[in-house]
Amino acid sequence: MTAQAGDLEVVDHDDIDRGAIIQEMDDARATLRRLLASADPDTLRRRSNGTRWTNEELLFHMVFGYMIVRALLILVRIFGRLPAPVSRLFAAVLNFATGPFHVVNYWGSRFAEVTFNHRRMGAQFDRVVGSLERHLRRESAESLARSMSFPTRWDPFFKPTMTLAEVYHYPTQHFDFHRRQLSGPLAPTD
Repeated sequence: MTAQAGDLEVVDHDDIDRGAIIQEMDDARATLRRLLASADPDTLRRRSNGTRWTNEELLFHMVFGYMIVRALLILVRIFGRLPAPVSRLFAAVLNFATGPFHVVNYWGSRFAEVTFNHRRMGAQFDRVVGSLERHLRRESAESLARSMSFPTRWDPFFKPTMTLAEVYHYPTQHFDFHRRQLSGPLAPTD
């Protein structure tokens, strides 16, 4: 049975293409390195397209998408073992708290950029992606098939139910989406 997970094809749970997920993470890592290397201070301070963040804050937010996956993996491992109504209730509570989430999400990227600025975020991204790739290589087919309900109002790439494999794919979808919002010389040309 074949299902689509964004641009990633997932074929049964025994045949998840880990290599494709790892390659997309590596591609995002190379893209971030290229963006950081080409960005001057004025470009980093420039307002992004369609957000209230600067390019530098948006770059951090793109990195943060990968950082948050570490917590999401833990949640899927826990809630994926519980009865489905428990994770549906958890997702419903989180959906109810969407307003405060968006405030924290916005200000978190504004303030975090101070610590993980353009000089440090590349190294942080390398560590996070390296860790995610190591974990993905060790996941069993059974664990990659584990799923839970997600708060769909929090992110356009969250689906009502997501498997662990889809959670590994999520941050690249998030990264690619926000990549198109960078402005000036960082704006994509493709």
